[in-house]
Amino acid sequence: MPEIKLTINGSSAVYDLDSDMPLLWAIRDFAGLTGTKFSCGIGQCGACTVFMNGEPVRSCLIPVSAAADKDIVTIEGISKENDHRVQQAWIQEQVPQCGYCQSGQIMNAIALLDKNPNPSDEEIETQMRPILCRCGTYPRIKNAIKRASKS
Repeated sequence: MPEIKLTINGSSAVYDLDSDMPLLWAIRDFAGLTGTKFSCGIGQCGACTVFMNGEPVRSCLIPVSAAADKDIVTIEGISKENDHRVQQAWIQEQVPQCGYCQSGQIMNAIALLDKNPNPSDEEIETQMRPILCRCGTYPRIKNAIKRASKS
């Protein structure tokens, strides 16, 4: 297997990985960061969303060879003390129910607010629609994004 250098949350390491392995498995099984979740495995639900060079991507679809030498940020890399404004808004609005989709939801919300600091309801719904929440906490997600946009 080839050696692949991955930079995750600012730390670089070289791993012996099959170049076609999904980035998700390298993050979870080799880097030991389990906040990024596996759900559908086909890029449809968004639970595995991470940032690659600042853009949200579905880590279950990205082969590690495509992530080599790129800057990968997982939910663990957003803040050390869960004090990012989106994480704080999530807590204040009591967004999580089962919590499974929340890392993907938070990553997608951060991407939205980075590009649009004051999104409309329609813009929030459009950005967040691709991230599925089986518990249906969409109203709380929207409220949290609005709260974070004001902080």
